Amino acid sequence: MNNSDKTGLVFFPAFDWAISPTHPEREERLLYTRDQIFEEGIMDLPRIKEYKPRLATFKDIARTHICVPQVKDQITQAHLVAAGAALVIADALMAGEIRNGFALVRPPGHHAMKVVHGNRGFCNINNEAIMVDYLRKKYGLKKIAIIDTDVHHGDGTQDIFYHDPDILFVSFHQDGRTLYPGSGFTNEAGGPTAFARTLNIPLPPGTSDEGLHYVLEKLILPVLDDFKPDLIVNSAGQDNHFTDPLANMKVTAQGYASFNEKLKPDIAVLEGGYAIESALPYVNTGIILAMAGMDYSNVREPEYRPGMFTLSQEKKTRIEEVVAELISLWEKRDDLAIEALREKKDFFERKKTIFYDTDGINEYQTEKLKLCPDCGGYHAISSQAFHHNGIEHNILALSTPFNGCHECREEAFEHYEIAVSRKMHDFVYFQDRISDVYRGFSREKGQEWEE
Repeated sequence: MNNSDKTGLVFFPAFDWAISPTHPEREERLLYTRDQIFEEGIMDLPRIKEYKPRLATFKDIARTHICVPQVKDQITQAHLVAAGAALVIADALMAGEIRNGFALVRPPGHHAMKVVHGNRGFCNINNEAIMVDYLRKKYGLKKIAIIDTDVHHGDGTQDIFYHDPDILFVSFHQDGRTLYPGSGFTNEAGGPTAFARTLNIPLPPGTSDEGLHYVLEKLILPVLDDFKPDLIVNSAGQDNHFTDPLANMKVTAQGYASFNEKLKPDIAVLEGGYAIESALPYVNTGIILAMAGMDYSNVREPEYRPGMFTLSQEKKTRIEEVVAELISLWEKRDDLAIEALREKKDFFERKKTIFYDTDGINEYQTEKLKLCPDCGGYHAISSQAFHHNGIEHNILALSTPFNGCHECREEAFEHYEIAVSRKMHDFVYFQDRISDVYRGFSREKGQEWEE
């Protein structure tokens, strides 16, 4: 068997990282899975190749995030290893050593946004987004699709790529009116330069395998066929499972495995899933077997009985309506008259209020996107964060896109230098992804640094 026929796996349970000893996001999430996979002999199968994780660098993180005050203040070594493990799988895939790969890691990441003031939704940094930007910078990949299968809306991943036409972000999740983070509605469809490259699929509580596969076959697969990505990433949250304590969905291990078999992701990176004993070992095993092209029909949860979940006609109708709306949105993705918008103004602006539920931080953010005729345009992000302990941070970040033009790079850098000289902000950042250089300035210390 050639290495290119193999499925790569990397495990990182993060024994030394937990929000609290009894928090749902703890090391047992992966220990039960690891034990079952080893007991079943899956790691000894010729189609499986195990890899060891490595540390991501601060630069890998700064390429994606604006961490306040600095990267080192928002991460632990566990975060570096979790992100680095995803990069190990990415490197193995690009080297042709494996056909696909699954990074079973924690801490998770898909609620971590472009600007990071702390932990929200159990996430500090976004493992998938860091990996995607790494693949683009190191290997020159142009178009990547991210399919988020977590029960919670992947609001952080959405925020990072909201204005990027080369990244397709699709998230299906339990309706945000019924579950954290309260977002992920169909009208959140991407900025003016990336309209409909964000597709949110809010599903009614109680959605089963049937509803999940309807969404996949009627919407996700046709959109992927149109988009033609160089790579498909599965942001593999597993808390849609019927036993998960934090949500209200009815998906089974078989449903997840079959979904994965049809989606055919190149890389999967673990996200949420908190039914530690009753779901995760079975769902992970099913996904691994599906990615390896092996029989998963005997993977069954102890509590599952055939036919125990049916989808009501009311929920079927609601799902069909959402899918129809999003198909229409996708078909109109190129209708936005960006040239007319540029004639009216130089910048697109949006304001956001962000709550960090884990760390008790309220953030107020204004994001401006340069409407450039020659590239994706640079971002200017003003952010004020108020911590529960009285700490306040007022920051300005300038960020250039990977495909940025010389004029945008120079204009963004000029704004950075002006902000540094005026010393109006606590911290100023220049995220220069064109040159792959990431700078920051502290007003209190009067010092500049580079990640």
